[in-house]
Amino acid sequence: VQLQASGGGLVQAGGSLRLSCAASERTFRTYTAGWFRQAPGKEREFVAAMSWSKGRVIYADSVKGRFTISRDNVKNTADLQMYDLKPEDTALYYCAADPSRNVDLTRRNNYEYWGQGTQVTVSS
Repeated sequence: VQLQASGGGLVQAGGSLRLSCAASERTFRTYTAGWFRQAPGKEREFVAAMSWSKGRVIYADSVKGRFTISRDNVKNTADLQMYDLKPEDTALYYCAADPSRNVDLTRRNNYEYWGQGTQVTVSS
């Protein structure tokens, strides 16, 4: 499965962006979908994830209440709507997919497929 992330850009603090992840195969609808981010000099960290059935959704504490993950299992996409962006949200954002549907949605190593990343820059 190939994942293509898009929607990044430059935004002022308090602004919004919507990231989108498009999968190349229909099997994506049976995978856990997740978003991670990596700031310069830091490790890649978990942001949000949604199970294939949409029954489980989890967010990192740092984005809870500001970000919303969604997915369209017909279009094979997974989006990340980001509100009230802060300078500390600046990072390269990656979408990812876990075909094994591991219980821990936050564990980076559980995700087998990764997109190329889309840059989000929040100015103060």
